[in-house]
Amino acid sequence: MVPGNLLRPPDVVMRLARMGSAFQTRLSFMRSLTRRMAIESWTFSTPHVELDSEGRGCVIYSVCTGSRYYSLLAFSHPLDPMKRSDRVIADAWDATFNLFDGIPLDKDVQRLRGNTPRQEAGRFTSSELVLARANISERLFNHVANNLAEGRQPDIEMIADVGYLMRTTAVYGGGKFGCADWEKIADRADLGSAFQAEMLTVYLIRLFSLDLVEHIARQKGGVSAVTLDRPIRRFLGIGNATGLGMAPFLMNHQVLVHQWVSAREHALATVRGIQSVTVAQVETLNEVLEKCRVQVREWQVNDKIQSERVGKLSVDLAALAYHLAAGNRFDVSFPLEAIFLWASEHLSLEAQELVVSLLMEPFGELVDNLGERFNAAPAEDVWEPAMPLTQLKILIDRHYGWVNEINFQDSAETGRQWVYSEEKLEPRLGPRPYEGIADSETEIPLTVGWDVARLLVALQMSDLEQSVLRFCALHPWFRHTIHRIQNAESHPYGEVAENIIAAKFRPTDILRFNLAFFGVSKFDPKSDLWTRVNMYQGAPFPDELNSPWADQWTFACKPASLE
Repeated sequence: MVPGNLLRPPDVVMRLARMGSAFQTRLSFMRSLTRRMAIESWTFSTPHVELDSEGRGCVIYSVCTGSRYYSLLAFSHPLDPMKRSDRVIADAWDATFNLFDGIPLDKDVQRLRGNTPRQEAGRFTSSELVLARANISERLFNHVANNLAEGRQPDIEMIADVGYLMRTTAVYGGGKFGCADWEKIADRADLGSAFQAEMLTVYLIRLFSLDLVEHIARQKGGVSAVTLDRPIRRFLGIGNATGLGMAPFLMNHQVLVHQWVSAREHALATVRGIQSVTVAQVETLNEVLEKCRVQVREWQVNDKIQSERVGKLSVDLAALAYHLAAGNRFDVSFPLEAIFLWASEHLSLEAQELVVSLLMEPFGELVDNLGERFNAAPAEDVWEPAMPLTQLKILIDRHYGWVNEINFQDSAETGRQWVYSEEKLEPRLGPRPYEGIADSETEIPLTVGWDVARLLVALQMSDLEQSVLRFCALHPWFRHTIHRIQNAESHPYGEVAENIIAAKFRPTDILRFNLAFFGVSKFDPKSDLWTRVNMYQGAPFPDELNSPWADQWTFACKPASLE
Protein backbone atom coordinates (compact mmCIF):
# COMPACT_ATOMS: atom_id res chain seq x y z
CA MET A 1 0.00 0.00 0.00
CA VAL A 2 1.42 3.37 -1.07
CA PRO A 3 1.22 6.10 1.60
CA GLY A 4 -1.23 8.71 0.39
CA ASN A 5 1.12 11.57 1.17
CA LEU A 6 3.59 10.29 -1.45
CA LEU A 7 1.08 10.58 -4.29
CA ARG A 8 1.38 13.86 -6.14
CA PRO A 9 -2.01 15.64 -6.14
CA PRO A 10 -3.92 15.99 -9.42
CA ASP A 11 -3.85 19.78 -9.36
CA VAL A 12 -0.04 19.53 -9.46
CA VAL A 13 0.31 16.71 -11.98
CA MET A 14 -2.35 17.92 -14.42
CA ARG A 15 -1.09 21.46 -14.93
CA LEU A 16 -0.22 22.21 -18.55
CA ALA A 17 3.37 23.28 -17.91
CA ARG A 18 4.12 19.97 -16.16
CA MET A 19 2.12 17.96 -18.68
CA GLY A 20 4.16 19.61 -21.42
CA SER A 21 7.37 18.43 -19.73
CA ALA A 22 6.44 14.73 -19.57
CA PHE A 23 8.80 11.88 -20.53
CA GLN A 24 8.26 8.21 -21.22
CA THR A 25 8.61 5.78 -18.32
CA ARG A 26 9.10 2.05 -18.14
CA LEU A 27 5.28 1.80 -18.01
CA SER A 28 4.85 3.51 -21.39
CA PHE A 29 2.96 1.59 -24.05
CA MET A 30 5.92 0.79 -26.32
CA ARG A 31 8.09 -0.51 -23.52
CA SER A 32 5.23 -2.57 -22.13
CA LEU A 33 4.83 -4.14 -25.55
CA THR A 34 8.47 -5.03 -26.14
CA ARG A 35 8.64 -6.41 -22.59
CA ARG A 36 5.62 -8.60 -23.28
CA MET A 37 7.13 -9.75 -26.58
CA ALA A 38 10.21 -10.98 -24.72
CA ILE A 39 8.41 -12.57 -21.76
CA GLU A 40 5.94 -14.41 -23.98
CA SER A 41 8.51 -15.32 -26.69
CA TRP A 42 6.63 -13.84 -29.63
CA THR A 43 7.94 -14.98 -33.01
CA PHE A 44 8.21 -12.89 -36.17
CA SER A 45 8.46 -13.84 -39.82
CA THR A 46 8.13 -12.26 -43.27
CA PRO A 47 6.06 -14.75 -45.31
CA HIS A 48 5.52 -12.51 -48.34
CA VAL A 49 7.82 -10.03 -50.09
CA GLU A 50 6.77 -8.57 -53.42
CA LEU A 51 8.79 -5.44 -54.22
CA ASP A 52 9.96 -4.15 -57.59
CA SER A 53 13.28 -2.47 -58.35
CA GLU A 54 11.97 0.85 -56.99
CA GLY A 55 10.61 -0.71 -53.81
CA ARG A 56 6.95 -0.66 -54.84
CA GLY A 57 4.70 -3.52 -53.89
CA CYS A 58 3.60 -5.47 -50.83
CA VAL A 59 5.35 -7.00 -47.82
CA ILE A 60 3.60 -9.06 -45.13
CA TYR A 61 5.00 -9.45 -41.63
CA SER A 62 3.58 -12.19 -39.40
CA VAL A 63 3.63 -12.24 -35.59
CA CYS A 64 2.76 -15.22 -33.41
CA THR A 65 2.07 -14.24 -29.81
CA GLY A 66 1.66 -17.83 -28.67
CA SER A 67 -2.12 -17.76 -28.76
CA ARG A 68 -2.80 -15.77 -31.94
CA TYR A 69 -1.34 -14.56 -35.20
CA TYR A 70 -1.32 -10.98 -36.44
CA SER A 71 -0.09 -9.74 -39.81
CA LEU A 72 1.01 -6.35 -41.04
CA LEU A 73 0.26 -5.77 -44.69
CA ALA A 74 2.58 -3.03 -45.94
CA PHE A 75 1.95 -1.44 -49.33
CA SER A 76 4.61 0.80 -50.92
CA HIS A 77 3.45 3.19 -53.66
CA PRO A 78 4.91 5.59 -56.21
CA LEU A 79 4.42 9.14 -54.93
CA ASP A 80 5.05 12.50 -56.53
CA PRO A 81 7.35 14.32 -54.03
CA MET A 82 5.16 17.41 -54.42
CA LYS A 83 2.31 15.43 -52.85
CA ARG A 84 4.33 14.25 -49.85
CA SER A 85 2.67 15.89 -46.85
CA ASP A 86 2.24 15.21 -43.14
CA ARG A 87 -1.11 17.02 -43.10
CA VAL A 88 -4.26 15.02 -42.43
CA ILE A 89 -5.80 16.38 -45.64
CA ALA A 90 -3.21 14.52 -47.75
CA ASP A 91 -4.65 11.87 -50.07
CA ALA A 92 -1.48 10.01 -51.12
CA TRP A 93 1.45 8.54 -49.17
CA ASP A 94 4.65 6.60 -49.71
CA ALA A 95 3.30 3.62 -47.78
CA THR A 96 0.03 2.43 -46.26
CA PHE A 97 -0.61 -0.36 -43.78
CA ASN A 98 -3.17 -2.66 -42.17
CA LEU A 99 -2.73 -4.77 -39.07
CA PHE A 100 -4.73 -7.90 -39.90
CA ASP A 101 -6.24 -10.17 -37.27
CA GLY A 102 -4.76 -13.54 -38.18
CA ILE A 103 -3.04 -14.68 -41.38
CA PRO A 104 -4.60 -13.14 -44.51
CA LEU A 105 -5.77 -15.29 -47.39
CA ASP A 106 -5.00 -14.32 -50.98
CA LYS A 107 -8.45 -12.78 -51.28
CA ASP A 108 -7.78 -10.66 -48.19
CA VAL A 109 -4.50 -9.43 -49.64
CA GLN A 110 -6.16 -8.48 -52.92
CA ARG A 111 -9.03 -6.73 -51.14
CA LEU A 112 -6.65 -4.71 -48.98
CA ARG A 113 -4.33 -3.99 -51.90
CA GLY A 114 -7.21 -2.09 -53.45
CA ASN A 115 -8.46 -0.37 -50.32
CA THR A 116 -5.53 0.32 -47.99
CA PRO A 117 -3.87 2.95 -50.23
CA ARG A 118 -7.16 4.86 -50.20
CA GLN A 119 -7.15 5.11 -46.38
CA GLU A 120 -10.35 6.87 -45.21
CA ALA A 121 -11.90 6.39 -48.63
CA GLY A 122 -11.30 2.63 -48.54
CA ARG A 123 -13.58 -0.11 -47.26
CA PHE A 124 -12.50 -2.22 -44.30
CA THR A 125 -13.86 -5.02 -42.13
CA SER A 126 -13.52 -6.33 -38.60
CA SER A 127 -10.50 -8.37 -39.75
CA GLU A 128 -8.49 -5.17 -39.84
CA LEU A 129 -7.41 -3.91 -36.42
CA VAL A 130 -5.38 -0.85 -37.43
CA LEU A 131 -5.11 1.40 -40.49
CA ALA A 132 -1.97 3.50 -40.95
CA ARG A 133 0.08 5.50 -43.43
CA ALA A 134 3.60 6.92 -43.60
CA ASN A 135 5.94 9.01 -45.71
CA ILE A 136 9.66 8.59 -46.17
CA SER A 137 12.06 11.18 -44.83
CA GLU A 138 13.27 11.72 -48.37
CA ARG A 139 16.69 13.28 -47.78
CA LEU A 140 17.83 10.71 -45.22
CA PHE A 141 16.16 7.75 -46.93
CA ASN A 142 17.94 8.49 -50.21
CA HIS A 143 21.24 9.13 -48.45
CA VAL A 144 21.08 5.77 -46.67
CA ALA A 145 20.00 3.87 -49.80
CA ASN A 146 22.73 5.43 -51.97
CA ASN A 147 25.49 4.83 -49.46
CA LEU A 148 24.51 1.23 -48.81
CA ALA A 149 24.33 0.64 -52.56
CA GLU A 150 27.93 1.79 -52.87
CA GLY A 151 29.11 -0.42 -50.02
CA ARG A 152 29.34 2.31 -47.33
CA GLN A 153 27.52 2.98 -44.10
CA PRO A 154 25.54 6.24 -43.98
CA ASP A 155 26.83 9.35 -42.26
CA ILE A 156 26.07 8.99 -38.56
CA GLU A 157 25.54 12.73 -38.10
CA MET A 158 22.81 12.74 -40.74
CA ILE A 159 21.28 9.69 -39.06
CA ALA A 160 21.32 11.45 -35.69
CA ASP A 161 19.89 14.66 -37.15
CA VAL A 162 16.70 12.92 -38.33
CA GLY A 163 16.57 9.58 -36.53
CA TYR A 164 14.11 7.75 -38.79
CA LEU A 165 13.58 6.73 -42.42
CA MET A 166 9.79 7.01 -42.33
CA ARG A 167 7.27 8.88 -40.23
CA THR A 168 3.67 7.91 -39.73
CA THR A 169 1.05 10.58 -40.28
CA ALA A 170 -1.87 8.56 -38.89
CA VAL A 171 -2.30 5.27 -37.01
CA TYR A 172 -6.01 4.56 -36.66
CA GLY A 173 -7.50 1.87 -34.44
CA GLY A 174 -10.58 1.42 -32.31
CA GLY A 175 -13.15 0.98 -35.05
CA LYS A 176 -12.35 3.91 -37.31
CA PHE A 177 -13.34 3.62 -40.98
CA GLY A 178 -14.92 0.20 -40.56
CA CYS A 179 -11.98 -1.53 -38.87
CA ALA A 180 -12.53 -3.73 -35.81
CA ASP A 181 -14.03 -2.11 -32.75
CA TRP A 182 -11.94 -2.01 -29.59
CA GLU A 183 -14.20 -4.58 -27.94
CA LYS A 184 -12.93 -7.26 -30.31
CA ILE A 185 -9.48 -7.31 -28.69
CA ALA A 186 -10.22 -5.77 -25.27
CA ASP A 187 -10.09 -9.12 -23.46
CA ARG A 188 -7.03 -10.50 -25.24
CA ALA A 189 -3.93 -11.05 -23.13
CA ASP A 190 -1.56 -10.05 -25.94
CA LEU A 191 -3.05 -6.81 -27.30
CA GLY A 192 -5.75 -6.03 -24.75
CA SER A 193 -3.90 -3.22 -23.01
CA ALA A 194 -4.11 0.39 -24.13
CA PHE A 195 -2.98 1.05 -27.71
CA GLN A 196 -1.04 -2.22 -27.98
CA ALA A 197 -2.42 -3.00 -31.45
CA GLU A 198 -1.34 0.43 -32.64
CA MET A 199 2.09 0.08 -31.02
CA LEU A 200 2.60 -3.33 -32.64
CA THR A 201 1.70 -1.76 -35.99
CA VAL A 202 4.32 0.96 -35.53
CA TYR A 203 6.94 -1.58 -34.42
CA LEU A 204 6.40 -3.50 -37.66
CA ILE A 205 6.34 -0.33 -39.78
CA ARG A 206 9.81 0.39 -38.43
CA LEU A 207 10.96 -3.04 -39.64
CA PHE A 208 9.42 -2.32 -43.04
CA SER A 209 11.20 1.04 -43.39
CA LEU A 210 14.57 -0.61 -42.72
CA ASP A 211 13.90 -3.59 -44.97
CA LEU A 212 12.73 -1.25 -47.72
CA VAL A 213 15.85 0.93 -47.73
CA GLU A 214 18.08 -2.16 -47.81
CA HIS A 215 16.02 -3.62 -50.66
CA ILE A 216 16.42 -0.44 -52.72
CA ALA A 217 20.17 -0.41 -51.97
CA ARG A 218 20.48 -3.97 -53.30
CA GLN A 219 18.55 -3.03 -56.43
CA LYS A 220 20.89 -0.09 -57.03
CA GLY A 221 24.20 -1.61 -56.01
CA GLY A 222 23.90 -5.33 -56.68
CA VAL A 223 26.77 -7.30 -55.20
CA SER A 224 28.41 -4.08 -54.00
CA ALA A 225 25.54 -3.25 -51.66
CA VAL A 226 25.80 -3.75 -47.91
CA THR A 227 23.23 -3.80 -45.12
CA LEU A 228 23.07 -1.37 -42.23
CA ASP A 229 25.40 -2.08 -39.34
CA ARG A 230 23.27 -3.31 -36.45
CA PRO A 231 23.95 -0.34 -34.07
CA ILE A 232 22.96 2.13 -36.80
CA ARG A 233 19.94 0.07 -37.76
CA ARG A 234 18.82 -0.05 -34.14
CA PHE A 235 19.30 3.70 -33.74
CA LEU A 236 16.77 4.38 -36.50
CA GLY A 237 13.25 4.59 -35.12
CA ILE A 238 10.01 5.50 -36.84
CA GLY A 239 8.97 9.12 -36.96
CA ASN A 240 5.51 10.43 -36.20
CA ALA A 241 3.77 13.71 -36.91
CA THR A 242 0.99 14.42 -34.41
CA GLY A 243 -1.43 17.33 -34.40
CA LEU A 244 -4.47 18.59 -32.59
CA GLY A 245 -6.49 15.35 -32.60
CA MET A 246 -4.96 14.17 -29.34
CA ALA A 247 -6.31 17.10 -27.33
CA PRO A 248 -10.01 16.19 -27.73
CA PHE A 249 -9.09 12.54 -27.13
CA LEU A 250 -7.55 13.37 -23.77
CA MET A 251 -10.42 15.63 -22.74
CA ASN A 252 -13.07 13.12 -23.81
CA HIS A 253 -11.55 10.06 -22.10
CA GLN A 254 -11.54 11.23 -18.52
CA VAL A 255 -11.64 7.77 -16.93
CA LEU A 256 -9.01 6.26 -19.22
CA VAL A 257 -6.57 9.14 -18.77
CA HIS A 258 -7.01 8.87 -15.00
CA GLN A 259 -5.96 5.22 -15.19
CA TRP A 260 -2.81 6.08 -17.11
CA VAL A 261 -1.76 8.89 -14.79
CA SER A 262 -2.79 7.06 -11.63
CA ALA A 263 -0.64 4.06 -12.61
CA ARG A 264 2.38 6.29 -13.21
CA GLU A 265 1.85 8.24 -9.98
CA HIS A 266 1.45 5.05 -7.94
CA ALA A 267 4.65 3.71 -9.51
CA LEU A 268 6.48 6.90 -8.54
CA ALA A 269 5.07 6.81 -5.02
CA THR A 270 6.10 3.16 -4.67
CA VAL A 271 9.67 4.04 -5.56
CA ARG A 272 9.73 7.08 -3.30
CA GLY A 273 8.65 4.81 -0.44
CA ILE A 274 11.61 2.41 -0.80
CA GLN A 275 13.63 2.51 2.41
CA SER A 276 16.96 1.27 1.04
CA VAL A 277 18.50 0.38 -2.32
CA THR A 278 21.12 -2.09 -3.50
CA VAL A 279 24.44 -1.39 -5.17
CA ALA A 280 23.09 -2.85 -8.42
CA GLN A 281 20.08 -0.56 -8.34
CA VAL A 282 22.30 2.48 -7.82
CA GLU A 283 24.48 1.40 -10.74
CA THR A 284 21.42 1.08 -12.97
CA LEU A 285 20.19 4.52 -11.99
CA ASN A 286 23.57 6.10 -12.70
CA GLU A 287 23.92 4.29 -16.02
CA VAL A 288 20.52 5.48 -17.21
CA LEU A 289 21.25 9.00 -16.02
CA GLU A 290 24.43 9.04 -18.10
CA LYS A 291 22.48 7.86 -21.16
CA CYS A 292 19.96 10.62 -20.54
CA ARG A 293 22.67 13.24 -20.41
CA VAL A 294 24.10 12.08 -23.73
CA GLN A 295 20.72 11.90 -25.41
CA VAL A 296 19.76 15.37 -24.21
CA ARG A 297 22.98 16.76 -25.70
CA GLU A 298 21.99 15.16 -29.00
CA TRP A 299 18.40 16.44 -28.82
CA GLN A 300 18.31 19.34 -31.28
CA VAL A 301 15.11 21.24 -32.12
CA ASN A 302 14.35 24.50 -33.94
CA ASP A 303 11.47 25.54 -31.70
CA LYS A 304 12.82 28.37 -29.53
CA ILE A 305 10.85 27.48 -26.40
CA GLN A 306 11.72 23.77 -26.52
CA SER A 307 15.34 24.50 -27.42
CA GLU A 308 15.70 26.65 -24.30
CA ARG A 309 14.10 23.91 -22.22
CA VAL A 310 16.49 21.30 -23.60
CA GLY A 311 19.45 23.56 -22.83
CA LYS A 312 18.26 24.04 -19.24
CA LEU A 313 17.59 20.30 -18.96
CA SER A 314 21.19 19.53 -19.89
CA VAL A 315 22.43 21.88 -17.16
CA ASP A 316 20.00 20.38 -14.66
CA LEU A 317 21.07 16.81 -15.41
CA ALA A 318 24.68 17.80 -14.82
CA ALA A 319 23.62 19.26 -11.48
CA LEU A 320 21.75 16.06 -10.64
CA ALA A 321 24.79 13.91 -11.49
CA TYR A 322 26.98 16.13 -9.30
CA HIS A 323 24.45 15.96 -6.47
CA LEU A 324 24.31 12.17 -6.59
CA ALA A 325 28.10 11.87 -6.64
CA ALA A 326 28.64 14.33 -3.78
CA GLY A 327 28.22 12.38 -0.58
CA ASN A 328 26.51 9.14 0.30
CA ARG A 329 23.14 9.98 -1.23
CA PHE A 330 22.05 6.34 -1.27
CA ASP A 331 23.24 5.40 2.22
CA VAL A 332 20.29 7.03 3.97
CA SER A 333 16.75 5.93 4.67
CA PHE A 334 14.38 6.57 1.75
CA PRO A 335 17.14 7.81 -0.58
CA LEU A 336 14.89 8.07 -3.65
CA GLU A 337 12.42 10.25 -1.78
CA ALA A 338 15.31 12.55 -0.87
CA ILE A 339 16.40 12.74 -4.51
CA PHE A 340 12.84 13.45 -5.64
CA LEU A 341 12.43 16.26 -3.12
CA TRP A 342 15.81 17.76 -4.02
CA ALA A 343 14.89 17.74 -7.72
CA SER A 344 11.50 19.32 -6.96
CA GLU A 345 13.25 22.19 -5.20
CA HIS A 346 16.28 22.75 -7.43
CA LEU A 347 15.46 21.64 -10.99
CA SER A 348 13.22 22.83 -13.81
CA LEU A 349 9.89 21.14 -14.57
CA GLU A 350 11.47 19.39 -17.56
CA ALA A 351 14.18 17.90 -15.34
CA GLN A 352 11.74 17.08 -12.54
CA GLU A 353 9.64 14.98 -14.91
CA LEU A 354 12.70 13.23 -16.27
CA VAL A 355 13.66 12.38 -12.68
CA VAL A 356 10.22 10.72 -12.35
CA SER A 357 11.21 8.43 -15.22
CA LEU A 358 14.75 7.86 -13.95
CA LEU A 359 13.73 6.84 -10.44
CA MET A 360 11.55 4.01 -11.77
CA GLU A 361 14.23 2.45 -13.99
CA PRO A 362 15.90 0.09 -11.49
CA PHE A 363 12.63 -1.16 -10.00
CA GLY A 364 10.77 -3.01 -12.73
CA GLU A 365 9.83 -5.84 -10.39
CA LEU A 366 7.96 -3.35 -8.21
CA VAL A 367 6.25 -1.14 -10.78
CA ASP A 368 5.85 -2.94 -14.11
CA ASN A 369 2.66 -4.68 -13.00
CA LEU A 370 1.07 -1.25 -12.58
CA GLY A 371 1.01 -1.06 -16.37
CA GLU A 372 -2.00 -3.33 -16.22
CA ARG A 373 -3.92 -0.25 -15.09
CA PHE A 374 -3.42 1.07 -18.62
CA ASN A 375 -6.10 -1.32 -19.84
CA ALA A 376 -9.01 0.48 -21.45
CA ALA A 377 -11.49 1.33 -18.77
CA PRO A 378 -14.76 -0.55 -18.48
CA ALA A 379 -17.92 1.48 -18.68
CA GLU A 380 -17.75 3.63 -15.57
CA ASP A 381 -20.33 6.23 -16.40
CA VAL A 382 -20.71 7.94 -13.04
CA TRP A 383 -24.12 9.57 -13.02
CA GLU A 384 -25.83 10.16 -9.71
CA PRO A 385 -29.08 12.06 -10.36
CA ALA A 386 -30.12 11.85 -6.70
CA MET A 387 -27.00 13.69 -5.52
CA PRO A 388 -27.98 16.94 -3.74
CA LEU A 389 -26.44 20.11 -5.09
CA THR A 390 -24.73 20.64 -1.74
CA GLN A 391 -22.66 17.53 -2.40
CA LEU A 392 -22.01 18.58 -6.01
CA LYS A 393 -20.68 21.90 -4.72
CA ILE A 394 -18.29 20.01 -2.42
CA LEU A 395 -16.98 18.04 -5.42
CA ILE A 396 -16.43 21.23 -7.39
CA ASP A 397 -14.48 22.77 -4.51
CA ARG A 398 -12.43 19.57 -4.15
CA HIS A 399 -11.53 18.98 -7.80
CA TYR A 400 -12.00 22.26 -9.64
CA GLY A 401 -10.49 24.86 -7.35
CA TRP A 402 -8.28 25.91 -10.27
CA VAL A 403 -11.33 27.39 -11.98
CA ASN A 404 -11.38 30.15 -9.36
CA GLU A 405 -7.95 31.27 -10.59
CA ILE A 406 -9.38 32.22 -14.00
CA ASN A 407 -11.28 35.40 -14.88
CA PHE A 408 -13.59 34.29 -17.65
CA GLN A 409 -14.75 37.89 -18.05
CA ASP A 410 -11.36 38.48 -19.64
CA SER A 411 -11.77 37.81 -23.38
CA ALA A 412 -8.25 36.31 -23.50
CA GLU A 413 -9.48 33.42 -21.32
CA THR A 414 -12.18 32.49 -23.86
CA GLY A 415 -10.30 33.66 -26.91
CA ARG A 416 -10.01 30.33 -28.72
CA GLN A 417 -12.51 27.83 -30.05
CA TRP A 418 -12.25 24.17 -30.97
CA VAL A 419 -14.23 22.94 -33.98
CA TYR A 420 -14.38 19.89 -36.24
CA SER A 421 -13.20 20.63 -39.77
CA GLU A 422 -15.77 20.25 -42.50
CA GLU A 423 -13.57 18.22 -44.85
CA LYS A 424 -11.98 15.60 -42.57
CA LEU A 425 -13.88 16.03 -39.29
CA GLU A 426 -10.52 16.71 -37.66
CA PRO A 427 -10.07 19.12 -34.72
CA ARG A 428 -9.14 22.71 -35.46
CA LEU A 429 -8.30 25.52 -33.06
CA GLY A 430 -8.74 29.17 -33.87
CA PRO A 431 -9.99 32.53 -32.59
CA ARG A 432 -13.48 32.69 -31.13
CA PRO A 433 -15.60 32.79 -33.17
CA TYR A 434 -13.54 30.51 -35.38
CA GLU A 435 -12.59 32.38 -38.54
CA GLY A 436 -14.20 30.97 -41.66
CA ILE A 437 -16.24 28.40 -39.78
CA ALA A 438 -18.69 26.70 -42.12
CA ASP A 439 -22.32 26.09 -41.26
CA SER A 440 -21.65 22.35 -41.18
CA GLU A 441 -18.80 22.67 -38.68
CA THR A 442 -19.55 22.37 -35.00
CA GLU A 443 -17.74 23.43 -31.86
CA ILE A 444 -16.09 20.68 -29.83
CA PRO A 445 -17.21 20.94 -26.18
CA LEU A 446 -13.79 21.47 -24.60
CA THR A 447 -14.74 24.52 -22.53
CA VAL A 448 -14.53 22.60 -19.25
CA GLY A 449 -13.27 25.38 -16.97
CA TRP A 450 -15.66 27.93 -18.45
CA ASP A 451 -18.54 25.48 -18.09
CA VAL A 452 -17.73 24.87 -14.42
CA ALA A 453 -17.52 28.62 -13.80
CA ARG A 454 -20.94 29.13 -15.39
CA LEU A 455 -22.33 26.23 -13.36
CA LEU A 456 -21.07 27.86 -10.17
CA VAL A 457 -22.96 31.03 -11.06
CA ALA A 458 -26.13 29.02 -11.66
CA LEU A 459 -25.70 27.20 -8.34
CA GLN A 460 -25.54 30.52 -6.50
CA MET A 461 -29.06 31.23 -7.69
CA SER A 462 -30.43 27.74 -6.96
CA ASP A 463 -31.76 25.79 -4.02
CA LEU A 464 -28.78 23.66 -3.04
CA GLU A 465 -31.00 21.15 -1.27
CA GLN A 466 -32.53 20.03 -4.55
CA SER A 467 -31.19 17.03 -6.49
CA VAL A 468 -28.99 17.06 -9.56
CA LEU A 469 -31.93 15.56 -11.48
CA ARG A 470 -34.22 18.44 -10.59
CA PHE A 471 -31.52 21.00 -11.39
CA CYS A 472 -30.81 19.40 -14.79
CA ALA A 473 -34.52 19.40 -15.64
CA LEU A 474 -34.37 23.19 -15.32
CA HIS A 475 -30.82 23.58 -16.73
CA PRO A 476 -30.22 20.63 -19.11
CA TRP A 477 -27.16 22.23 -20.71
CA PHE A 478 -25.22 21.60 -17.48
CA ARG A 479 -25.71 17.82 -17.49
CA HIS A 480 -22.46 17.15 -19.35
CA THR A 481 -20.47 19.30 -16.93
CA ILE A 482 -22.06 17.69 -13.86
CA HIS A 483 -21.22 14.29 -15.31
CA ARG A 484 -17.54 15.29 -15.51
CA ILE A 485 -17.58 16.61 -11.95
CA GLN A 486 -19.07 13.41 -10.60
CA ASN A 487 -16.48 11.36 -12.51
CA ALA A 488 -13.68 13.46 -11.08
CA GLU A 489 -14.41 12.18 -7.56
CA SER A 490 -13.37 8.61 -8.44
CA HIS A 491 -11.01 9.56 -11.30
CA PRO A 492 -9.24 12.75 -10.16
CA TYR A 493 -6.27 12.45 -12.55
CA GLY A 494 -8.53 12.52 -15.59
CA GLU A 495 -9.04 16.27 -15.82
CA VAL A 496 -6.65 18.91 -17.14
CA ALA A 497 -6.47 21.48 -14.35
CA GLU A 498 -6.27 24.48 -16.66
CA ASN A 499 -8.14 26.39 -19.33
CA ILE A 500 -7.56 25.06 -22.86
CA ILE A 501 -9.50 27.79 -24.64
CA ALA A 502 -7.26 30.60 -23.38
CA ALA A 503 -5.33 32.63 -25.93
CA LYS A 504 -2.04 31.60 -24.24
CA PHE A 505 -2.78 27.84 -24.41
CA ARG A 506 -0.18 25.74 -26.29
CA PRO A 507 -1.72 22.49 -27.57
CA THR A 508 1.74 20.94 -27.79
CA ASP A 509 1.66 20.59 -23.98
CA ILE A 510 -1.24 18.13 -24.27
CA LEU A 511 0.31 16.41 -27.29
CA ARG A 512 3.55 15.77 -25.41
CA PHE A 513 1.69 14.51 -22.34
CA ASN A 514 -0.20 11.96 -24.43
CA LEU A 515 2.81 10.95 -26.50
CA ALA A 516 4.95 10.39 -23.41
CA PHE A 517 2.54 7.66 -22.33
CA PHE A 518 3.02 6.08 -25.75
CA GLY A 519 6.76 6.06 -25.09
CA VAL A 520 8.10 8.48 -27.69
CA SER A 521 11.30 10.49 -27.47
CA LYS A 522 12.87 13.66 -28.90
CA PHE A 523 9.82 15.90 -29.06
CA ASP A 524 10.30 18.33 -31.94
CA PRO A 525 7.52 20.96 -31.97
CA LYS A 526 6.93 22.48 -35.40
CA SER A 527 4.49 25.03 -34.02
CA ASP A 528 2.17 25.35 -31.04
CA LEU A 529 -0.22 23.04 -32.90
CA TRP A 530 1.81 19.96 -33.92
CA THR A 531 5.01 18.11 -33.21
CA ARG A 532 7.28 15.45 -34.65
CA VAL A 533 8.63 12.69 -32.45
CA ASN A 534 10.64 9.48 -32.71
CA MET A 535 9.14 6.08 -31.85
CA TYR A 536 11.08 2.90 -31.06
CA GLN A 537 14.48 4.56 -31.50
CA GLY A 538 16.94 2.11 -29.97
CA ALA A 539 14.31 -0.62 -29.55
CA PRO A 540 15.38 -4.26 -29.86
CA PHE A 541 14.65 -6.14 -33.05
CA PRO A 542 12.80 -9.48 -32.82
CA ASP A 543 16.06 -11.43 -32.50
CA GLU A 544 17.23 -9.11 -29.69
CA LEU A 545 14.18 -9.16 -27.42
CA ASN A 546 15.88 -11.38 -24.84
CA SER A 547 19.14 -9.42 -24.76
CA PRO A 548 20.20 -8.17 -21.31
CA TRP A 549 19.69 -4.54 -22.37
CA ALA A 550 16.36 -5.11 -24.15
CA ASP A 551 14.18 -3.74 -21.35
CA GLN A 552 16.14 -0.48 -21.12
CA TRP A 553 16.29 0.53 -24.76
CA THR A 554 15.00 4.07 -24.34
CA PHE A 555 17.18 7.19 -24.11
CA ALA A 556 18.94 5.94 -27.24
CA CYS A 557 22.22 7.63 -28.11
CA LYS A 558 23.89 7.64 -31.50
CA PRO A 559 26.36 4.77 -31.94
CA ALA A 560 29.73 5.37 -30.25
CA SER A 561 28.37 8.33 -28.24
CA LEU A 562 29.12 6.59 -24.96
CA GLU A 563 32.57 5.31 -25.90
